[in-house]
Amino acid sequence: MAVASRSTLVVHGSFAMRASRLAAARDSRHGLQVMSFEQAAVRLAGSFARPIDDETLRVAIQETLPVTPMGELESIKTLPGMIDAAADTLQKAWRAGIDLTARAVDHPRLGAIAHLEAAILDQLPSGMMRPVDIVAAAIARIGHAPAVIGPMEIVGLTELSPCWRPLLLALTAHIPVQWTAGPRSVPAWLEGTGVHVSRAPTETPEISAVSAATAYHEAIEAMRWMRSLLASGVSPSEIAVVTASPANYDDHFLALRADANIDLHFVHGVRTVTTREGQAAAALADIVVHGLAQSRLRRLAALCRNSGSFEALPEGWLRVLPTDAPLSTSTAWSHLLARLTPEDWPDGTDHTPALRAAVELLARGSDAAADIGEAFLNGRALAIWRKALLAGPAASIDATLETLKQDDGLEACVSVAWMPASALAASPRRFVRLLGLNSSGWPRGIAEDRLIPDHIIPTAALNPLPVNLADRRDFETILATTTGEVVLSRARRDSDGRLLGRSPLLTGHNKETYLRRNAVPMHAFSETDRLMARPQDFAVDPQAISAHHCWRAWRSTEITPHDGLVRPDHPLVLAILSRTQSASSLRRLLRNPLSFVWIYAFGWREPQSSAEPLVLDALGIGNLVHMVLDRALRDLKTGGGLTSADTETVEAAAARAAQAVAADWESERPVPPAIIWSRTLDDARMMAGRALSYGDDLLPGARSYGEVPFGGSEPKSDAETPWDASAPVTIPDTGFNIAGYIDRLDISGDGKRALVRDYKTGRPPRGDIRLNGGRELQRCLYAFAVKALLGDDVAISASLLYPREPVDLQLDDPEAVLAEVTGYLRAARASLAGGAALPGPDTGGDYDDLAFALPANASATYCKRKLPAATKRLGEVAQVWEAK
Repeated sequence: MAVASRSTLVVHGSFAMRASRLAAARDSRHGLQVMSFEQAAVRLAGSFARPIDDETLRVAIQETLPVTPMGELESIKTLPGMIDAAADTLQKAWRAGIDLTARAVDHPRLGAIAHLEAAILDQLPSGMMRPVDIVAAAIARIGHAPAVIGPMEIVGLTELSPCWRPLLLALTAHIPVQWTAGPRSVPAWLEGTGVHVSRAPTETPEISAVSAATAYHEAIEAMRWMRSLLASGVSPSEIAVVTASPANYDDHFLALRADANIDLHFVHGVRTVTTREGQAAAALADIVVHGLAQSRLRRLAALCRNSGSFEALPEGWLRVLPTDAPLSTSTAWSHLLARLTPEDWPDGTDHTPALRAAVELLARGSDAAADIGEAFLNGRALAIWRKALLAGPAASIDATLETLKQDDGLEACVSVAWMPASALAASPRRFVRLLGLNSSGWPRGIAEDRLIPDHIIPTAALNPLPVNLADRRDFETILATTTGEVVLSRARRDSDGRLLGRSPLLTGHNKETYLRRNAVPMHAFSETDRLMARPQDFAVDPQAISAHHCWRAWRSTEITPHDGLVRPDHPLVLAILSRTQSASSLRRLLRNPLSFVWIYAFGWREPQSSAEPLVLDALGIGNLVHMVLDRALRDLKTGGGLTSADTETVEAAAARAAQAVAADWESERPVPPAIIWSRTLDDARMMAGRALSYGDDLLPGARSYGEVPFGGSEPKSDAETPWDASAPVTIPDTGFNIAGYIDRLDISGDGKRALVRDYKTGRPPRGDIRLNGGRELQRCLYAFAVKALLGDDVAISASLLYPREPVDLQLDDPEAVLAEVTGYLRAARASLAGGAALPGPDTGGDYDDLAFALPANASATYCKRKLPAATKRLGEVAQVWEAK
């Protein structure tokens, strides 16, 4: 059997290598080795020689840069991006064949970079060489070229870096060397070198030009174009979509690829953060760079549930974290960890030490980035983390992760390809679509090197083929080598709506098809695209039918099931009406029946953010003041009670309570910035002091209670209560049981009088109020609860106290008001049981926490449109909205 002779095919880029190897296998070209010119030089150099790869170079720079004097670059050598800039500059200088050591005397900047180069070369593993050293070693063994390389054919290249040219010239004396240019341009320096140049006529594809609305629209039209070709029988391996800078389109194609279910191969790779492993590394980087917080820890735990330090924690351990606490400081974590008991953990075992160890390690930040990665990541995620630490400083690892890429796992030779123009220029396909042909996108502008500007070494010498010339040459090469069809595409506007100019490369292609964003496509690229393009198909889709009916119902002035009408005596509605109510839930029932059903029947809640707010909202301030009042009142009880305390004692108790509440609040809830938080605490302390001091002469010798539970509510502390908190409280003739907490209750020494106070931290209303349209039910309901629990012989006074002013609004004749409220509640119960879960005056308002579930701008449109019909349908219930 004859032994196949060895020959070498030199191509550019991994995409061209894959295609050439597949073609060689199909043609049974035994003995053919496909490689880049650099790989051929290394093969000839022998002796375990190898080139300096990017990752090893970055490791060496990272280790040597801090200890290498960098002259005028000393002040920036620790900044993010310096490792990348240094690697880029050294690679350019090596490819250009520039001897940095010899030119070190020309400029201090070159001297600094030469020192860095020398330190790096000392750090590199044995056998790893610069291109100039590889060339020297290869020329020394040039006599082995016929056996090692054999006849060489260079295909798809339009230029060769200056560092490799001496070796190419030397090879022509020992082996046949053919430069197969085809219709591509040929470098002028090849003339007279002994390299045989093979040319071919320029291809004449069908060329068309189109303009799309935006870059995203360009991507959509490209996907439709792909689908049309595939549907016509074109092989995926013959289709390519290219642009000069793919990063501007990567996110669009990544999303559209999933929707279209087309194997679209990203030749240049996908960003690592688009994968689950990349997201795990990004979640950890967010903590390392920006600090530990609950939201960041939850994200990390969700992505690394069974790896690293989380393996020791039980399933569901996140329940020990208070959901609305940011936990963004070490103090907050210390308070939380100190309070945890074995009963708090899902399995009843104390895992606090394991959680404490994890939190303490994460709190070390970027200084311990390597240790943190090893502790929390494994597998592919850990490999990504290590690579990011090599590519840049730990302090900016989140930014570094954004730039890392990895293979998408698809085979290039059997897939539609999305790639940079340079990759297609080296390995053409039959059907090509060029995107981004705008004035600033293709060709791109020339940029000086970040460390060696043009006045030190001219850009033309440092980079013989700058990016703008390379873009022009790639464009010309693609048009000359494509055999089937070329579509030239550009965007008319950017994502912000600004007009974009045409690329100068489009000169001569002035006949341009204007693609409308909402045009009906000839070929839909996905199911979603098909339904949007064919209204008749979309119209019979069950979701579309429901959405259409809902939209028409929302636009109508009539009340429909889409507005909250349900069948009478619905079991779920009856169930929520039979639950124990609170003053807040009954207020919602009266003023927003729709929201009442959403919350208590559906269990909907406003999403809670653990982000630290700029200021506390009205509800937050109210809760803070109530907590300070309750704690201060309990503090005063230990010193003889509120009645025996003077102003100074009350203020001191309020100050102590504010300090204690602040510590608890900071460990469990979001807090504003420090200076605003301090002012908020001062306001809470001031209002608590005023509230406790106000009217203390009305019931001398009284016993005072705060946050008093009733109706089955669990006590918030172990403080004494004036009654059995588990005893039910039923509003007569309504069927409602109520429960809750009374802000302040004073009972006279003889037990014959009681003062019920509900604190309001906002501004007092103008004039006296009784029900305030159904907004104020607390005084009446709490007065009734106290009378029911203490006995009918106790005289009850109920008031709303606004300590900010201070103003105390007494409720006149609580029994008459209760009779009025009873009528409204009875009507509300009957109305809701009858199926009227309708919008009310609070629907869509500023304090409607479920307004996001309503049509957009509901308060100005939908609610105004529906309220007259809802008022009519609710009947007697709506009368409470006008009650004083």
